Amino acid sequence: MSKQINVALIGNPNTGKTSVFNALTGLNQKVGNYPGITVEKKEGVCKLPRGVKAHIIDLPGTYSLNASSLDENVVIELLLNKNDKDFPDLAVVVSDVENLKRNLLLFTQIKDLEIPTILVINMADRMAYKGISLDLEYLQEHLKTKIALVSTRKNQGIERLKSLISNYKDLSISHNIDLTEIDKDYFKNLQNTFPNQLIYKLWLVITQDVNFGKTDRNEIDAVANFKTKSKSDLKRLQQKETIKRYQFINDVLKKGQTIDAAQAKDLRMKIDRIITHQVWGYVIFFIILLTIFQAIYDWSSIPMDFIDTTFASLSEWTKNQLPQGTFTSLLAEGIIPGLGGIVIFIPQIAFLFLFISVLEESGYMSRVVFLMDRIMRRFGLSGKSIVPLISGTACAIPAIMATRNIENWKERLITILVTPFITCSARLPVYLIIISLVIPEGRFIGLGYQALTLMLLYLIGFGAAVSSAYLLNKVLKIKSKAFFVVEMPNYKLPLLKNVAITVLEKTKSFVFGAGKIILAISIVLWFLASFGPGDDFKNAEEITFKEYASQNISQEEFQQKVASHKLEHSFIGITGRAIEPAIRPLGYDWKIGIAIVSSFAAREVFVGTLATIYSVGSDEEETIKNRMAGEVNPILGGPLFNFASGISLLLFYAFAMQCMSTLAIVKRETNSWKWPILQLTIMTLFAYIVALIAFQLLK
Repeated sequence: MSKQINVALIGNPNTGKTSVFNALTGLNQKVGNYPGITVEKKEGVCKLPRGVKAHIIDLPGTYSLNASSLDENVVIELLLNKNDKDFPDLAVVVSDVENLKRNLLLFTQIKDLEIPTILVINMADRMAYKGISLDLEYLQEHLKTKIALVSTRKNQGIERLKSLISNYKDLSISHNIDLTEIDKDYFKNLQNTFPNQLIYKLWLVITQDVNFGKTDRNEIDAVANFKTKSKSDLKRLQQKETIKRYQFINDVLKKGQTIDAAQAKDLRMKIDRIITHQVWGYVIFFIILLTIFQAIYDWSSIPMDFIDTTFASLSEWTKNQLPQGTFTSLLAEGIIPGLGGIVIFIPQIAFLFLFISVLEESGYMSRVVFLMDRIMRRFGLSGKSIVPLISGTACAIPAIMATRNIENWKERLITILVTPFITCSARLPVYLIIISLVIPEGRFIGLGYQALTLMLLYLIGFGAAVSSAYLLNKVLKIKSKAFFVVEMPNYKLPLLKNVAITVLEKTKSFVFGAGKIILAISIVLWFLASFGPGDDFKNAEEITFKEYASQNISQEEFQQKVASHKLEHSFIGITGRAIEPAIRPLGYDWKIGIAIVSSFAAREVFVGTLATIYSVGSDEEETIKNRMAGEVNPILGGPLFNFASGISLLLFYAFAMQCMSTLAIVKRETNSWKWPILQLTIMTLFAYIVALIAFQLLK
């Protein structure tokens, strides 16, 4: 039986920690949440020599163990709690060769916890370029650890790292500094009060408002002969601790690291002047976005057409090959069309995540955050708000959770309330199929009308978000002041392996997460569309025969009339007819109404719902796009999905509240139903009014 060890991967943001994680685990990884909280948890398995397996946890990036956010608290609480099933046998601290001094602060803190620790110095391929040389033997001796010099780009040093991990028991657990020297009397008293506890763990509990085991701050304060410190005194001691650590780090690096300033070649500042320019920076960003949206359309059209045709053929084949009955009907008219409604968008979703991943890996996204801070401040937000807003292009749920990094409550609340306006990837399937139906395929200066429309919808969403933020900043009378700090990582060519894993994991998460909902809703919708109450549904053939007895119609047309009559008098038809008066002024029929209501579970369900409704009772091998294009407006005649109703529908989805999961996370993050209910009411009403005006003007 193979042995398993727990390895915690720890490091500052932008040190290449994810690259090291991917190099060790490959595709043997999964993403979830920590129990009870909404912080992302990445873990994977690495096979080591002698049959040993390493369970590797990629902890959230942190600059030190002086926590200022929920993500950093996760790191500290895991390292303090030996009873946690994920408590590490070994800590691997990942540092960046160009920022070694800053990264070593966290390393010395981890060493004080007496956890076996390996130091990874990453991006070693940049040493010659930057004129950096290291005396590894000297560094290992004085840092009391083993060092792996790694370049994930050139796949160097990974085997040595695996060897060091497998021999972790040989590592020293002695400290780099003597913490008690910053206040000997205080720490002597603390140690005497809790003789069986590690002094640095006690210090973290006192200063960080985190718990470990059965010892917490209240218990420490409650000890009768223990002299507690005020918050200002504790802050001064923390500053002394940081100074002492940097004194040690400076002494070690004086001999252990040499930097030839004359040899260092740095184009970063020159590039940054252009990328973050107050005019050209925005032009470049806009061109990049246009290119992305055009590529999403051009590159994905062939695989999308193939998937669409395949699912239509599969549905028809199922009807022809399996015996007639309820199960065959469920499979061919419910499950297959419902799943087809989401699978068709895998190419475009994958390309979207591909481009986002490349922008993040290259270091450009941090420049966008810095660039957009200038705009955000004018609307009552800080640059930190742009991180959730950009994240919202993937999904509003993690984007709203990302607001936890915003210390100021007013800015955080406003960001939470406006983030759902940002076009998320779940809206993308709705946009794409409606745009393909109502926007022509022509081009303007080389850019397709459809890609420009998609770009415009993203800009409309962003415009609605910042405009709402401006209004909320005026309405919410909360005095506040905050500062924005962002680190600019080095530019680097994206690692193909990192990009591939990100695209695969994100797309898989999107498809399977949405797929569960769509499968369940498809089954429910099929049932509601295949059965109905009363004689109108049961006697559909007789009623239809009487109605068209005087007309000479073919058997095929007769069956279509029967299917249409049944659908209209089914449970879903009755429900749709009930809400149709409210949505008819927007240019929608009852089928679109059902799709809108069901898509509150998840936006992408809209397409799956229509695919299911249009498939019930249909014997034709047609794609969902063709069926939507063939729908006729029962009131005005002509195509149901025309330019007026299409634009109305696009605008409705641009402004309406995204989904019930977003609503739930807003409740959780604000700890009140007041804000999500206001959000749902105002956004839905605004979306309805805009869609109404658009249809009435364009029809």
